[in-house]
Amino acid sequence: MPSAPTPTPEPEPSCLDNPFCKQVYRVTDSVWFAEGSNYLLIKPATIALILLLAILLRYLLNRTINRLVRSTSESRIPAVLRPLRERIPTAAPDPQAVVPERRRQRAEAIGSVLRSMTTAVVFAIATLQILSELSLDLAPLLASAGIAGLALGFGAQTLVKDLIAGLFMLLEDQYGVGDTVDLGEATGVVEAVGLRITTVRDARGVVWYIRNGEIIRVGNKSQGWAMVVVDMPIGFARTEEATAVLRTAAASVAVDPELAPELVEPPEVIGVEQITVDGSVIRTIAKTTAEGQFAVSRELRRRLAEALENSGITAGMAATRMFPRPAAPPAEGETGQGGAT
Repeated sequence: MPSAPTPTPEPEPSCLDNPFCKQVYRVTDSVWFAEGSNYLLIKPATIALILLLAILLRYLLNRTINRLVRSTSESRIPAVLRPLRERIPTAAPDPQAVVPERRRQRAEAIGSVLRSMTTAVVFAIATLQILSELSLDLAPLLASAGIAGLALGFGAQTLVKDLIAGLFMLLEDQYGVGDTVDLGEATGVVEAVGLRITTVRDARGVVWYIRNGEIIRVGNKSQGWAMVVVDMPIGFARTEEATAVLRTAAASVAVDPELAPELVEPPEVIGVEQITVDGSVIRTIAKTTAEGQFAVSRELRRRLAEALENSGITAGMAATRMFPRPAAPPAEGETGQGGAT
């Protein structure tokens, strides 16, 4: 008598590694229902949960960054946004109130960069998690991304260099919009600061676009304080008399109500700086704020020159100078070659 055929066991669902799918299969004992619930309920719910967590994490990180930016704008500077060295003079009455707008712009620029980086990192991780839930093999994708990143790094290394230099420039507060800077060939006022390009307008109105990665050194004339140096020639006049005259003129600048707020330290006549063929040169210095250096410099030069003129020293200088006479034609009968032979 032939034996009965052995029944073929039903295949198990491929989603038994998921606890919810395994529970559905145990209750219903149906492969197609368990797999259907996995693709129609479990995976969409997991993907939605991943997106929800990514959005929530991005919101929390952006909120933290916004609080850092807001606290920086209100002069409560956290360590991450503080410059590497303080450039405001201690003699200023309120150093924190000197550059509030500059600090606000710098903090907003850094906050924008941090928010963009946060968004990119969070959603890149979320995308990889979603692709993993869709049973896609991430190994070829990650390998391709690594090769593409390597090729992009070699091909766009100048761009990466500019971006990194611009980011560190913002973090270190090297210069900002409105600063007068010396960047080598370009010297002028900064009109725009970006992660890749810095825009500078020079004294002739020419706009320079400079890549941040090409900036080797920066001379900033608008941070902290400035030193005004004025060298006045006095000819061969007595240095004691000229020094007394210049000190009186410098003292009048210090008590000027329009210029006094721009002075960190009163002007000082430090004495003879050099000796030339035309006489002595006396140097006067004044420590000023960065914004008021040009106004103080012009007014100080004007008053020093007027003081020398009113004291008569300038007239003495003109009298001691020798001016060459024009050559006169030889008189009649003279050859200009010596006497007759």
